[in-house]
Amino acid sequence: MTQPTTNAGTGDRAIANEIQEAVSEKKPMTIYRVITNEYFLYCVSTVMFLLVWHMVAQSGILKGALASPLQVILRFERMLTDTLAGLTLWGHIWASTSRVLIGFALASAIAIPLGLFMALNPYVDAVVKPVFDIFKPMPPIAWVSIAILWFGIGEPSKIFIIVIGTFVPCLLNAYNGIRLIEPELYDVVKVLGGKRRDEIIQVSFPASFPAIFAGLQISLSNAWTCVLAAELVASRSGLGFIIVQGMKMSDTSLVIGGMVIIAIVAWSTSLLIIGLETLICPWKRKIEGL
Repeated sequence: MTQPTTNAGTGDRAIANEIQEAVSEKKPMTIYRVITNEYFLYCVSTVMFLLVWHMVAQSGILKGALASPLQVILRFERMLTDTLAGLTLWGHIWASTSRVLIGFALASAIAIPLGLFMALNPYVDAVVKPVFDIFKPMPPIAWVSIAILWFGIGEPSKIFIIVIGTFVPCLLNAYNGIRLIEPELYDVVKVLGGKRRDEIIQVSFPASFPAIFAGLQISLSNAWTCVLAAELVASRSGLGFIIVQGMKMSDTSLVIGGMVIIAIVAWSTSLLIIGLETLICPWKRKIEGL
């Protein structure tokens, strides 16, 4: 029986190799494979963390200032139906999330195009960069007082703080995403007869997308930090407000529960950025085992 021949040489072999890599090799289930499975290790680390947390809470080392995991769960189970300042837990979650999304969207809509223009146009860079470098080192929390003076204690001041906190990472990553592109990529376009517009559309934008999404991830994390700071200072709703009320009532289950909810909601919103990146940047390299 003759072996089938290929028409495209290395091209067909590359496709065959890709298909072969996509097929997972079936191996017999062993104890070693189970205990080294990443999902099993996730479960072990989570259980160990909760166990240590419970033991420390029950030991009284912190003199009752640490609620156990069960106490936190029961406290927030009551908040699903009970109200705090007229809102249930879902209402406070939405209050914080809406502020984060609005401020994050405003900052990214301004910072990303501006960062791209700065990297692509030396004149824009010369005008904007000196002013940006002055404000870049300022921590977003330092703007809380002046935001209250300008906008009062309503929603605009909180959104302003979030915009300030998310603006810098978005702009820096968009700017560096263009500046760090390999010059050889532009040479390929020139060799094929492309113009400056082709370099920007076919090289600059696609090559900068991974860096831009990395900046969006950092900015989203900063947004949750900023909204928490704003709600701790002056707010009648939000997860930061829940933490403040728990502190005033010496209710550690409410304080710790607020922190846990913030972590869960922030992680959930970051999944949106990851999903969008996967959709827009399917070519991004993934390192196996990480």
